[in-house]
Amino acid sequence: MLLIKGARLVDPLHHVDKKADMLVDRGKIVEIKNSINVRGADVLVATNLIVCPGFIDIHTHLREPGEEFKETIESGCEAAACGGFTAIACMPNTIPPNDNPSTTRFIMERARMANGVRVMPIGAITIGQKGEQLCEYFSMKREGIIAISEDGRSVMNSGILRRAMEYAATHDLLVISHCEDHNLSGKGVMNEGIYSTRYGLRPIPTQAEDIIVYRDVALSALAGCRLHIAHVSAADSLFHIRRAKKRGLRVTAETAPHYLYLSDDMLATYDTNLKVNPPLRSRADVQALRKAIKDGTIDCIASDHAPHSSAEKDVEFDIAKPGISGIETSVGLVLNLVNEGVISLKRAIYLLSAGPAKVLNIPPNSLSVGSDANITIVDLKKEWTVDPSKFHSKGRNTPFAGYKLRGKAVATLVAGRILYSEL
Repeated sequence: MLLIKGARLVDPLHHVDKKADMLVDRGKIVEIKNSINVRGADVLVATNLIVCPGFIDIHTHLREPGEEFKETIESGCEAAACGGFTAIACMPNTIPPNDNPSTTRFIMERARMANGVRVMPIGAITIGQKGEQLCEYFSMKREGIIAISEDGRSVMNSGILRRAMEYAATHDLLVISHCEDHNLSGKGVMNEGIYSTRYGLRPIPTQAEDIIVYRDVALSALAGCRLHIAHVSAADSLFHIRRAKKRGLRVTAETAPHYLYLSDDMLATYDTNLKVNPPLRSRADVQALRKAIKDGTIDCIASDHAPHSSAEKDVEFDIAKPGISGIETSVGLVLNLVNEGVISLKRAIYLLSAGPAKVLNIPPNSLSVGSDANITIVDLKKEWTVDPSKFHSKGRNTPFAGYKLRGKAVATLVAGRILYSEL
């Protein structure tokens, strides 16, 4: 048994916000009262801390199979727990990609061996992610996929994507869209604008994103499928998402912490840790996204955890791999927004817990008696400095090194087991 003493329990979905003790036994929450005393229970003192429903990251790259030198399912699970996440959804663009039932089964088996946070695989839309032939969604769903995506690329053939959406709809599979018109983005490496001209880097216009957002929303309406827009980076894209929601379409969206903090003017240093896909946009886009996480246009915040080796980052900007190792900094960056007054604590917790669960159509974690004890404990006042040398992920590629943040996940419990604790 585990007794959590003196915490503030905050569960926005169920309108819980109170100070109480919580007793956990055999993986379940068995009692919540103002004061609980049980002989023989392990005690976790959580005075001045906030107990939340377990956080969920719906956009991670675990690199296994094929690129285990960057990350493994085991190391990714460990990093997730240290970052405050109780469950993660992993993208299919591994080597080979998760485009068949056997690969899905392999990922699920490796996740069971890791015995840590819950791993939810996302399957590819097309075989080899080539945009030509649909994968076997039904068989892959039986093995464990919870969504399909071509993350890293868009399916440029609208006819094929329509068929994929119709097939996905018959099995109630979420379609997660990486929105990029590759004919427009070409070999670009940063946002198009005054700074791409000034820094001499090949540009990518925001229209490369918002054109595909518009197309995919239109196709989802035609096919009757659930659609989720991944890593929204541009204000123009938000217009189409808001319009889709007003029409009552089953469209959701996410952004990542780096799009809420970083902008294209920062690339003056040519730091390849700032190279992401989609690219960092303007300061106006950052402000628009900060507003969107507050007003409900954005349904959740995901890390887009993309670990890379130093050999892939310590090169010229043009050829560096895009991506940030973000799973251990995401929660801290979101909580820091609470301290800055950008969003409320309840909204932040929703964006990290109930929001992702709703997008994936899975049961949300809950702070109620009888629920699985999937819990994240945060310290809103904890001040800390991002130090990539201390990451549990194999990826050290972060532009946030040296950032001083206030707010951190300090303990993570999955089915009552303490996977990570600073307490």
